[in-house]
Amino acid sequence: MDIAQRFINYTKINTTTHKENGLAGIMPSNPNEMQLASLLEKELKELGLSQIIKRSNSITTALLPANVSNAPRIAFFAHLDTSSEQKNDTKAQITHYEGGDICLNKELDLYLRESEFKELKNYKGDDIIHTDGTSLLGADDKAGIAAIMDMLEFFVKNPSLKHGDIIVGFLPDEEQGLRGAKAFDVKEVNADFGYCLDCCGIGEFIYENWNAADAIVTFQGVSAHPMSAKCKLVNSLILAHQFISMLPRGEAPEYTTEGKEGYFWVKELNGNSAKTILKIDIREFDEEKYNQRIQFLKDLCNSCEKLWGKQSIQIHLSHRYKNVFNALKTKDCLPVKLALKAYENLDIKAKIIPMRGGYDGAVLSEKGLMCPNIFTGAHNFHSIYEYLPLKSLKAASKVLQEIILLASETKA
Repeated sequence: MDIAQRFINYTKINTTTHKENGLAGIMPSNPNEMQLASLLEKELKELGLSQIIKRSNSITTALLPANVSNAPRIAFFAHLDTSSEQKNDTKAQITHYEGGDICLNKELDLYLRESEFKELKNYKGDDIIHTDGTSLLGADDKAGIAAIMDMLEFFVKNPSLKHGDIIVGFLPDEEQGLRGAKAFDVKEVNADFGYCLDCCGIGEFIYENWNAADAIVTFQGVSAHPMSAKCKLVNSLILAHQFISMLPRGEAPEYTTEGKEGYFWVKELNGNSAKTILKIDIREFDEEKYNQRIQFLKDLCNSCEKLWGKQSIQIHLSHRYKNVFNALKTKDCLPVKLALKAYENLDIKAKIIPMRGGYDGAVLSEKGLMCPNIFTGAHNFHSIYEYLPLKSLKAASKVLQEIILLASETKA
């Protein structure tokens, strides 16, 4: 199947992640994720793969057995769901781009304007897949799925090409806390290492991302009627604001917006004078600095409790995901070297960037399955202006093919 048509077929299934179902523990959060998993299961069977398993939570895996001995077992992952930023059905269309603006929807006066999206000029002469401006495209991450399936079709059609065991995995609900990856047992696939396809423009390659944690700080006040509140009322809202004022100035997302600068993000504040709950996101690339941020919040809460009295403040800290680099340990590890060599062989300039976010590979790597992140070719994730140059999507599949061919010459 042509990779463009394959991708568009996947976009026709609306797999918008459903946050309320996710919070209730339902997986997949959107039943349509199971519908997409069923379509993939059917296509995997048609390609002749073995050990195809579609689980009740929609996690789907399959194996293309090796035709050469001692090569590494490599797994490739993409996620089934799309962001909840837009929930409308996707109406994908293809424009042959020759420069200027692309009309998404004339009636709504929506355009992909070259003046706003300057990277468009890099794709003159290419076919660009986009929507009618009323939904996301869903290239995050259906472009990743399409590239993986296209790679499988390539090796099925070329059985003389040497390759080790190729494992594929499609996971639900990445868009709300990497839930599918957290539910996935990496021992089931027993791969030596893997790759996710879940980053943007052609050439991007990621092997660093946030260490991430969530903090919930509860402030307990003392209620009193204002007519007799003197020396009795303890206003938990005031305690929360005092706490926020003691966080390091300048270490917030609105100030630290590039590179590897970490932050505390005061994300949500709810309550009244009696009880207030504050939610804070903690992000840091360096593991030592990450632990220091965690300890800072603990120490700050202890100090505030001494000032305000026992039970006046409590903190609950939960780890969300870790930096992939914690598992890779070095940029010279095999999955990184193979990917960069594949880029080089295909004359694709590698753009190595630290990812100021998380992806399924962060969880899989923490579980022992190293998973750097390869581009899908798409731009403007989570936006109605999301678009996918076709040559970039094809390049993503070519990179996977090249990695596998290079790995066939490497002993596990």
